[in-house]
Amino acid sequence: MRITVVGGGVIGLLTAIECVRAPGVDQVDLVDAGPIPSPLATSNDRLRVVRALHRNDFALTTAAAGAHTAWLDVERLLGARFYHPTGALTAVSAENASAELATLTAVGAKAWALSPQDVAAWYPRVHFPEGTAAVLEATAGVVLADHALVAMAHWLGEQPQVRLHPHREVVSVTAVDGAGVVRYADGGTLTSDRVVVAAGPWSRELLAGSVGSDLTLYRQSVLSYRPPTCRRNWAEMPVVLGLGPVGDAWFMPIVPQSDAPMRLSAASACRPVDEMTDRGTPDQWRHHLIELFSHVIQSFDPAGIVGATDGYYLSERTRGGPLLASYGSGTVWAFAACGGMSFKFAPQIARAIADRAVGAAPRPTGLESIDRPRQLAAVGEE
Repeated sequence: MRITVVGGGVIGLLTAIECVRAPGVDQVDLVDAGPIPSPLATSNDRLRVVRALHRNDFALTTAAAGAHTAWLDVERLLGARFYHPTGALTAVSAENASAELATLTAVGAKAWALSPQDVAAWYPRVHFPEGTAAVLEATAGVVLADHALVAMAHWLGEQPQVRLHPHREVVSVTAVDGAGVVRYADGGTLTSDRVVVAAGPWSRELLAGSVGSDLTLYRQSVLSYRPPTCRRNWAEMPVVLGLGPVGDAWFMPIVPQSDAPMRLSAASACRPVDEMTDRGTPDQWRHHLIELFSHVIQSFDPAGIVGATDGYYLSERTRGGPLLASYGSGTVWAFAACGGMSFKFAPQIARAIADRAVGAAPRPTGLESIDRPRQLAAVGEE
C-alpha cells in the first residue's frame, strides 16, 4: 500500500509516522507547499499546552487524560526531548472545584483542588476574582512545538520507505477509480492507494465542496510577553486557564528549557473570518488583550509585550471542533482542524487516522467517546 499525506504540520507528520509503522505499507509520501516541517503550519509554534481538564465535559476530559502519556511515547520513539511537565491550573468557582477534581480523579489524572485562600496565597502574581478556586493538574505541561516538528521530520527523513516532497503546492485532492489523486499547482499529479489531508486551515480549499463548505475559518490573536521583573518567579508557574471576567483567558508561563516568552490570549480574541491574509495582529485585538490582561496579571506592564501574532484554524460549522471526513469509499481521509486542542490530541488523532487509512483494526486512542467520523462516500469529486 502507498499512502500520501498532505500537510507538514503536527497531524500530518505524526500520521505519516504512524503509517510508516503500520504493517503492509510500502511507501509513505509527505507533501507540503513549503519546507518540511512547514514554518507556516498552525502547529509550528513555540509552546502548546497538554492538559486533561475541560470544565463540565467528562467525555473530553477522559479523552485528554491520555494525551500526557501519548506525548511521552512520541518522545521515546523519536529519541528527542520537547515535552516538559509544568502542571496546569484551571480556575473554577469554589462550588465546582470538588466536582472537577472528581472528574480528573476518575480518569486517572493526578490533581488537587485549591481553595480560594490557597489560590490567593500560592499565585499572588495572578488576579483571580474573589471566591475563585482552582484545580491543579500535575500530569500536564507544554510541548516545544517547533522542536517537536523538527524531530518528527528528521525521523521520517531517515526511513527508507518515506519520500518527502517539500515546496510542492497541492491544489486539489480527489478519488478516481479507487485511487487518491493529488494534483499540484504546476499540473503534476501524485497517485496513491490512500490520501490523508491534514493541511490545517488550507484543508478547506483542497477537499470536496460539500466537506469544505461545512468548515468555518477562525483567526485568533496571541500576545508574547516578557515580565520586566521577577522572570524567575514566572518560570515556576504552571499553565493557567479560566482567567478573566468570563473565564476564557489563559497564559503559558516561561519554560526554563526554552527562550520563548509567555503567551497570553483568550477565546474572546478569536473571531470568524472569510479568508487567511496576514498574521499581524490588528491594533483593535492587541488593545483588547492588553486591556484584558491588565486586570489578570498583577503589575502587568504593556512594555513587556515583545510580539503579537495571529493564527488560523478551522472548525466544523454545525458541531464545532474538528471534522474527520472520508470520501471516495475511504480513499481520501481528511482531518480538517488545527489549533491547540488538535495539537494536544495529535498523537491519538494520528493513530486513529492511520488505522482508518490502512484499513487496520482501530487501536485504543482514548478518543472513542468523542470520535465521530463523518462518512461521505457518496460525495461528488468536485
